[in-house]
Amino acid sequence: MDVKKYLIVNADDFGQSRGISQGIIKAYESGIVTSASLMVRWPAAVYAAAYSREHPRLSLGLHVDLGEWIYREQSWVPLYEVVTLESIPAVREEVVRQLAAFYELLGKQPSHIDSHQHVHLREPARSVLLDIARELQVPLRHFSSAIGCCGRFYGQTTEGAPFPEAITSERLIETLAGLPEGFTELTCHPGEGNDLETMYLGERAQELKILCDPQLPARIAAMGIELCSFANLQRSSWPASDGSV
Repeated sequence: MDVKKYLIVNADDFGQSRGISQGIIKAYESGIVTSASLMVRWPAAVYAAAYSREHPRLSLGLHVDLGEWIYREQSWVPLYEVVTLESIPAVREEVVRQLAAFYELLGKQPSHIDSHQHVHLREPARSVLLDIARELQVPLRHFSSAIGCCGRFYGQTTEGAPFPEAITSERLIETLAGLPEGFTELTCHPGEGNDLETMYLGERAQELKILCDPQLPARIAAMGIELCSFANLQRSSWPASDGSV
């Protein structure tokens, strides 16, 4: 390939609800999404996995789900917790369980690994997922020296306040224009409907609209950026993570 910039557009939360899954499918079929990350604990995971089996070009990773937190009264409080994050054995057991569920649903290993609300940026989830990613020889978000991660396409601040200007066509193009050479993963969260209690909901429809902008592929190509997915890359191209972000 002649271009020097490669973009993986990865949709998180695939399988968390039917509406979110349908939005991700639409963003793949009619937009620029090239990969997704599956949450295996939720009932809609069966629906999402079935679609993925029928559409193998959509690379599918594991979105490790250890809980979700919302910002209330100037602090983060749990909406739900799967395990105690301070317990190494509990975290490891749950991650292994979710990985086994992924195998059961897809019949193959994930093309990449990341986590809900980036819990793997902190210990002990960090070390647990680093070990598993090395064993599987797949990239772990933020920890692969071969690929960068861009999370600027997100409609809330770090405190959960609305930030709609971050999910506009203009902001996305500005972000993509500044990408470095090599591989970059752009994270996104498209979705449809209102069938889930979550801190990030109304913004999903706006993300979906932008990701499906019919002019977007041509604008991306004009910047010398080639869309690709984790499935396009050979496992040998992912050197072992060194643990640094």
